Amino acid sequence: MSPRSIYPLQRSGNLLFLRASATGLIENDFIQVRLLIDTGSAYTTLPLKLLEDIGYNPSTINRRVPIMTASGMGRAPVISIATFNCLGKAMTDFSVIALDLPFNPLMSGLLGMDFLSKVGAIIDIKKAQITMER
Repeated sequence: MSPRSIYPLQRSGNLLFLRASATGLIENDFIQVRLLIDTGSAYTTLPLKLLEDIGYNPSTINRRVPIMTASGMGRAPVISIATFNCLGKAMTDFSVIALDLPFNPLMSGLLGMDFLSKVGAIIDIKKAQITMER
């Protein structure tokens, strides 16, 4: 059996959260975010303002993807960020969706299936933890 890493999650009711960080275009520029684990989201999302704070300009991005939000269909810019750090994994040139979600003091964005499936995350809802093989 291969060694595993267990990462505790933060719980609020039935919702699970974790912390992550993203590096910007300027050396030593980064943001820390609290993300909602969302297995119903195909993409990881970060707010426009936070991405702008670390040097990204979503208005100059040509690649956009269709997304369904609570307010209907839309198209959101896809930004390749220098490094995305989450669950002990540092992914370079990781694509995120620049999307402002309705204000929620508990979270900054969503951790979607694009990341969760790449790292082989096993989510234990009852224990509020993610297990991953090293």
